[in-house]
Amino acid sequence: MEFDCEAIKAQDIWRATLTGDRDWRRDRRLFGLLPAAQRCKNCHAPLKGLAAPLMRLIGRRPYERNPRFCDHCMEWCLAHPGGAEVELSLFFVDVRGSTRLAETMTSFDFGRLMNRFYRVATGALIDTDAFIDKLVGDEVIGLYLPLFTGPQHARPAVESARRLLQETSGWLPIGVGVHSGTAYVGTVAGAEGAVTDVTALGDNVNVAARLASAAGAGEGLISEASCTAANLRFDDLER
Repeated sequence: MEFDCEAIKAQDIWRATLTGDRDWRRDRRLFGLLPAAQRCKNCHAPLKGLAAPLMRLIGRRPYERNPRFCDHCMEWCLAHPGGAEVELSLFFVDVRGSTRLAETMTSFDFGRLMNRFYRVATGALIDTDAFIDKLVGDEVIGLYLPLFTGPQHARPAVESARRLLQETSGWLPIGVGVHSGTAYVGTVAGAEGAVTDVTALGDNVNVAARLASAAGAGEGLISEASCTAANLRFDDLER
């Protein structure tokens, strides 16, 4: 049997990063000496303040998938295309009846409405330390990884669902699905092997997507796995 050593190495790197097992102590000691108005929640690199321009010179900028972290924390993985299976919580939200909504307004007004939805949804995900996976059509997908949230990833996912339902109440009908489990998280290759994206794949991803699709307008469906992981009381919820 032949083993792909590079693939095994990449898998180990991805798993160590995504699970939060990578040792950040050296980076934190070093960057902790620099002044900062805001720091990367992993390596403590200054993202705002006097030292932020210096960080940009060495390739540490706010990460586009969540600006509360620096892009270098994921670049370590991206230098080794691949991925790993990891326990996480998945968050899906989409707009109910977006096709009918688009038919009742101009394309400009519909674009403004959807951009407002994207701002509110990504704001809730960023504030609860999610990795913003995708903004596609009328849907936003977030991944709650141990790298960003620690092992208690289900609770912030549920908190984000509650917040988003409250903030869209009265002006946009949305449905939310939250599920926790194991999924493959890694790079997706395009033409000629070029890395085109980082995403999550697997049956548990499909479960979260189906929960969001089944949710009614203004409703969040949380799987039993997420409820248990978040220590939610079942008697406080509708089953």
